[in-house]
Amino acid sequence: MGDGRIELQAADGAGVARVRIHNPAKQNALSVAMWQQLHAAFARLQAAAASTRVVLVSGAGGHFAAGGDIEEFPSFRFDEQRLHHFHEQQVAPALQAILDCGMPVLAQIEGSCIGGGLEIAACCDLRICGRGSRFGIPIARLGFPLAPSEAQIVGRVLGLPLLRELLLEARLLAADEALARGIVNRVVADDAVAAEAEASAARIAALSPQAQRLNKRTLRQLAAGGPSAAQRQEHFAYADSAEHREGLAAFVEKRPARF
Repeated sequence: MGDGRIELQAADGAGVARVRIHNPAKQNALSVAMWQQLHAAFARLQAAAASTRVVLVSGAGGHFAAGGDIEEFPSFRFDEQRLHHFHEQQVAPALQAILDCGMPVLAQIEGSCIGGGLEIAACCDLRICGRGSRFGIPIARLGFPLAPSEAQIVGRVLGLPLLRELLLEARLLAADEALARGIVNRVVADDAVAAEAEASAARIAALSPQAQRLNKRTLRQLAAGGPSAAQRQEHFAYADSAEHREGLAAFVEKRPARF
């Protein structure tokens, strides 16, 4: 199984939970077990939604994640059924669990964000990276394509023209081009990434958890082609909620809201 693991830190007093990809000897390449752990971590976070306001995803040792653990590949990639199971029953559900997270998910990106690492980052709501970061899905160099479920997920975020370029040319993009192409939201100095991500997480955690959950729900509905008429009607059920009343009262009274 190797030494790689996914570390989950439950929400602190401010409501910030942390997920760390930890396999620094391999630039945080993800093993099969780590994909399973990633899925389990986000399932636990979803179950703890009442105490969690934002999830911060990072990598250990100066990298986000450099893709899959290639040393493991010969053990399953040459068998069609095992390969199908890996992508459709392990990787895709882990990515979907990130997408389904009811709280905002923030990616703190340092160094390599390649292959599966870029897929994970694409499932996060906001992405902050360092100037030395690089991005791509150069798996054609390894002789295999992107799995359909993963292409669907990443393509929704990056857009098909950019995904075509990353896949068909196996290009790696530097941070400034990643910003210009919409892969990341913000680029900062390499030694400032952690502080910027923590500051962003703190800003998010100070906002209305109810508003954030509803915003996430609406964004998921938009990605699925909605919202439907029934979903539009359901959206306004927050009208008489305590957080709605508190937010407006705090504004009128010129004080910070207590969510």
